[in-house]
Amino acid sequence: MKNTAVGILAHVDAGKTTLSEALLYTSGAIERLGRVDKRDAFLDTHSLERERGITIFSKQAIIDTPLSHITLVDTPGHVDFSCETERALSIQDYAILVISAEDGVRSHTKTLWQMLRARKIPTFIFVNKCDISDRRRDELMAEIKTTLAPLAVDFSAPGSDSFYENIASCDERLMQEFFDTGAVNDADIAAAIATSRLFPCYFGSALKLTGVRELLSGIDKYTIQKEYSSTIFGARVFKITRDKLGRRLCFAKITGGTLAPKDSITVRLAGGEEITEKIEELRVFSGEKSKPQKTAVPGTVVALIGPQSISAGMGLGFEASDEPVLSPVLDYRIILPEGVSAHEMYARLLVIAEEDPALNLKFDPRLSEIRVSLMGEIQLEVLKRLVLERTGIEIGFDEGSILYRETIDKTVFGAGHFEPLRHYAEVHLRLEPLPEGSGVVASSELSREVLSLNFQRLVMTHIEERIHRGVLLGAPLTDVEITLVGGKAHLKHTEGGDFRQATYRAVRQALRKVGTVILEPTFNFKIELPGENLGRALTDIANMHGSVDFTDTVGGIAVLEGNCPVYTMRSYPAVLRAYTRGYGKIALTVGKYVPAHNAEELIATFGYDPDTDERNPSGSVFCRAGAGYTVPWYEADALMHTGPEGQDEDKKDEEQSIPKRAAARVYGGTAEEDKELMRIFEATYGKIKPRKVAEKVENKAKTEPKRRPVLKKQHQNEYLVLDGYNVIFGWEELGRLALSDFSLARDALVRIACNYAAIRRVSVIVVFDAYKRAGGEGSVEHLGPVTVVYTKEKQTADSYIERTTYELADDNFVRVVTGDLDEQFIILGNGAYRVSIDEFRLECESVTGEISELAEKYGKNRK
Repeated sequence: MKNTAVGILAHVDAGKTTLSEALLYTSGAIERLGRVDKRDAFLDTHSLERERGITIFSKQAIIDTPLSHITLVDTPGHVDFSCETERALSIQDYAILVISAEDGVRSHTKTLWQMLRARKIPTFIFVNKCDISDRRRDELMAEIKTTLAPLAVDFSAPGSDSFYENIASCDERLMQEFFDTGAVNDADIAAAIATSRLFPCYFGSALKLTGVRELLSGIDKYTIQKEYSSTIFGARVFKITRDKLGRRLCFAKITGGTLAPKDSITVRLAGGEEITEKIEELRVFSGEKSKPQKTAVPGTVVALIGPQSISAGMGLGFEASDEPVLSPVLDYRIILPEGVSAHEMYARLLVIAEEDPALNLKFDPRLSEIRVSLMGEIQLEVLKRLVLERTGIEIGFDEGSILYRETIDKTVFGAGHFEPLRHYAEVHLRLEPLPEGSGVVASSELSREVLSLNFQRLVMTHIEERIHRGVLLGAPLTDVEITLVGGKAHLKHTEGGDFRQATYRAVRQALRKVGTVILEPTFNFKIELPGENLGRALTDIANMHGSVDFTDTVGGIAVLEGNCPVYTMRSYPAVLRAYTRGYGKIALTVGKYVPAHNAEELIATFGYDPDTDERNPSGSVFCRAGAGYTVPWYEADALMHTGPEGQDEDKKDEEQSIPKRAAARVYGGTAEEDKELMRIFEATYGKIKPRKVAEKVENKAKTEPKRRPVLKKQHQNEYLVLDGYNVIFGWEELGRLALSDFSLARDALVRIACNYAAIRRVSVIVVFDAYKRAGGEGSVEHLGPVTVVYTKEKQTADSYIERTTYELADDNFVRVVTGDLDEQFIILGNGAYRVSIDEFRLECESVTGEISELAEKYGKNRK
């Protein structure tokens, strides 16, 4: 029996869920027909779906036919949930595209067709609602052939001469067979469908069950079982949900080997790390019902229970992870009720974001701000309801903003050098523009003799692991090929993290050299309105910087199709309804990204300054006299140790002197930056008044602001204060650990603090927010030179750090690690010094190197 996964896709209101219901009923999988309008459809299992009458989440059901074991995958039809539909495509062997006979091929239908063709998924077409449409079958077939599939053939009357003749006209091999025998055998028809040389079309009414049996019979007869490896394991994950018991369900299609409960699988994380996960249980779902599975064989779709690190779109075994094509175009800031901790809410929202990675949930520790990416207003309302159901907290959203991107329009070379004490890496990259929709592509043309394969792979990983930012808005970089063309490592001092820093800086330097182009998202639109309003619509579209590709007038109704920026058209549906008195209709689908029509306005509005973006540095770090110093991007090329092809330049070494024109400063020192921040602080809040506790120190200079000493005085103690959760969410590795277990992330940060305190001989205070814990009295734990503090109820980490720095800074050297901008100003006002999270991470990496050297030295002495 064939194991086949068949997806069902359609524009909203085409009758997709009704057809799913009809297929299940006709096959005997369900005993009674449910209906969308009666809120009892078998696959609309969520309360939100039944209330709204639309599919929001992809679901699967099992259909057994004489020849096939079919997993039917129902997908959302509304544009706002297109990303959910796209994820479900990754497991489909075949697809059914549903078209409404009333509406014909709509703009979103074309988008779905393009997605199916991009993935080369063989497709059956079902024209629904023929019972209530006055359009003739030949008229509908002509539209399908013209707008979607020239190789589409009506399969409603198989076996006739015209049927075989139409099939034969799609392919020369089939034509020859038809000339020789007067027919085409079923196996050859199935092969033509499987290779997308033929697209069967069926006509009927899902609600009246007409044409449904013929469609099901065609799927049973004309599908081919895919060939899978019986020994090498592979699987594709397309969905993450949780069951009623709260267990995490990872839905995957097995594409090779077999899987059984208690088996262990290797999971490749985004950064290249591999971990082993154990399968506790396998279950096969059909609607809300499920049953345990002893073994999952290739072609079957199962839910894995147990793994915690698997994410939607991930490939397991030999399968590569899936790269999405669609992405949201709107960005919203989540507004929390008063008294709700942003840190805690972010952790709870991560569970929902697991189920929909396209939400791109982000937390900004500097602003304590949570942001989310969405496709439209309906998805926004659904998310708000989901959060209320899961957390009991009613969130709000701001007005939202457009998600822009940036790219380049010419080839450029960039170099990054990272050489603080006991670290070394240098990377040379070539950046080239790619066609729209290509994303960021990484490649290498560097010889292994110049840079080892292991380090080259690290560079590739670091190119792909993060979102690189443009230099005009700080928007994500896209449509760029990044090629490794040069690099150098040190036999003793190079570590993996060094190449991360060098790679990031090389990309950034290239972008600073060439500049970027702002790209804005667009909508593809289809507008239907009374002919008397056509002139107004054309004028509006022109004023919105849009274009009209097609116009037609049928029975007094004008139809326009075209493309327009999201920025100008997002609010147009309401305008259209108003001036057409409700008779106008508009359908919007996400279009391509194009150069922004208002780039200068956007640059002024965003106010992005690439020179102050600490997370995306463009300068390089070199070493002189045992200390690191930074060199700005426009002067770094002159100091590089290799060229783009990797040849050494003998005139440069680790002890090279600084050119007179180089604006270098000691790496890790932020006194100049602190001075500038102090100026901004005082300009905003007024001159800082000396505190009374400081007045007893009479001999201090009054004209010189307090600066970080190069060498601290003998009587001073040095303190490092860590804003715990802020550091966790600002440190990529710790943040990833927090996704699975917050306590593990806290423990990891405390261990890091202990190592740091032991090597650097400083006292470290780690402060964690616990003010939301009702009745919490707080706690203080001493671990040698490290103090771990949990704040008490109604006391934030910010307020605790403010008080601590106030008390310590007069007589001690105090630094505070935080990414919170408001907190940084308070720190400066209290006489302490700020340390960025990235800077602290680099210091910790250096500490790790020192510990390794001590361990090596100790081991040699023992011998």
